[in-house]
Amino acid sequence: MRTLRVELGERSYPIYIGSGIMDSIGELSRKHGISVKSPQLIVTDDKVAPYYLAQVEQALTAEGYSVVTHTVPSGESSKSLQVYEEVMTTAIRGKLDRSSAVFALGGGVVGDLAGFVAATYMRGVTFVQIPTTILAHDSSVGGKVAVNHPLAKNMIGAFHQPAMVLYDVDTLKSLPPREVSSGLAEMVKHGLILDRDFAYWCRDHAEELLGLVPETLIYGLERGCAIKADVVSKDEREGGLRAILNLGHTIGHAIEAVGGYGRFLHGEAIAIGMAGSAMLAGMLGRDQSLYAETVGMLQALNLPVTLPADIMVEDIMDAMQHDKKFAEGRMVFIVPEAIGSVSIVKDVPVDAVRTVVEQLKGEVNT
Repeated sequence: MRTLRVELGERSYPIYIGSGIMDSIGELSRKHGISVKSPQLIVTDDKVAPYYLAQVEQALTAEGYSVVTHTVPSGESSKSLQVYEEVMTTAIRGKLDRSSAVFALGGGVVGDLAGFVAATYMRGVTFVQIPTTILAHDSSVGGKVAVNHPLAKNMIGAFHQPAMVLYDVDTLKSLPPREVSSGLAEMVKHGLILDRDFAYWCRDHAEELLGLVPETLIYGLERGCAIKADVVSKDEREGGLRAILNLGHTIGHAIEAVGGYGRFLHGEAIAIGMAGSAMLAGMLGRDQSLYAETVGMLQALNLPVTLPADIMVEDIMDAMQHDKKFAEGRMVFIVPEAIGSVSIVKDVPVDAVRTVVEQLKGEVNT
């Protein structure tokens, strides 16, 4: 088991990564001071529950914990105020108190939803992340938790750091290939923003990553988590530097919204957004080779880099105006400067963004 640490003063916490470490969750919960006298809540989804819920329940009860569970439908649609209220009802009926913890067992959707429950139940209780997807190596680190509004993704949320993250790579064996690729989008993103060598490592080891080779996965997840942990440690609440983690997300979140938070997986939408950001970089005078290099990395990981023909440009533009990075009528974008380096550009012309979206649809020549 490898251990990383997110350094945030009194809110610092460890990330445990390894193979076969799920059974340690009860022991680690005691180590981190989670009370055995209070009931604990596990939130999971209907795809993850059949595989791992009983194992986590048993690991906790073996250490003397009492547990209640809530299973939500899998998919982005569960990040809603209605489902949030249902989980809250379970927490109240389960008599959780201020010493209870909420355990998120699943991917990014479960983590975001359960984290928002933890952040708001009795004004905040302990939160534990047990990610079961590659994508969640990104979302489980950093404490950003939220649910969606029909008009915008993650608009209703909070910063609520977990007490720990336990990442057992054995859980990734149950992922379908499309979700594996989706998760690898965030992994290569970490390389694209801050580590050129890691970005190319992801491309060069794409076959092993897609094949879920444990040693390769553990290194990739550890490096990706380390990059994000370093950024979060320097800027917990996205006052500046942390915004670079949003590479591809301005267009990507709009794609997710237009697709009804179900048509595109998060990583797929972000991949298209990262291709668009690299294209925008060329339009803004950056290295013209950035687009081809970025697209090559994404395609190696079986990720999409274009928009389907039936997605309307105006719908994407309208959705971007609701993005929380849209400020005072200006488009704010994370723009690549080189592979492994990005900048925050706060006044991107809307016409340039529209052209990028048109190019992503193939309506004009790239």
